Amino acid sequence: MVREIRKEELAQLLELYTHLHESGVPDDSEHLRRTWEQIMNDENHHVIVYEDKGRIVSSCICVIIPNLTRNIRPYAFIENVVTHSDYRGRGYASACLDRAREIAVSEDCYKMMLLTGSKSESTLDFYRKAGYNSSDKTAFIQWL
Repeated sequence: MVREIRKEELAQLLELYTHLHESGVPDDSEHLRRTWEQIMNDENHHVIVYEDKGRIVSSCICVIIPNLTRNIRPYAFIENVVTHSDYRGRGYASACLDRAREIAVSEDCYKMMLLTGSKSESTLDFYRKAGYNSSDKTAFIQWL
């Protein structure tokens, strides 16, 4: 079942992120709790999850960004697409991305953007099959 995360599921999400690129779950801290509260209270920040038998096994973030161009239409930014390694290949991440698209359409976004650090052809093909392309824009990253 694909849905938005519930506030009390932070620990499950953080554990899932160890299958993304994190080396471990961050320590419980005031900073972590404040950040989670900020995300949960932001109507433009959507944490989409796929739940299988009570366990969060896939997720993506969809942030709706207000915009003054394109007839004052917002755009969506997709980040942290991840599926638990034991659950890959079952369509769960695709379902999360589909839900993100539904949100973006309902918010009248004119585009969705997604960045990936992966160079794996299978990962890039996955995003192409989900409707994304890498030919319209060039992304630049400056790490801080």
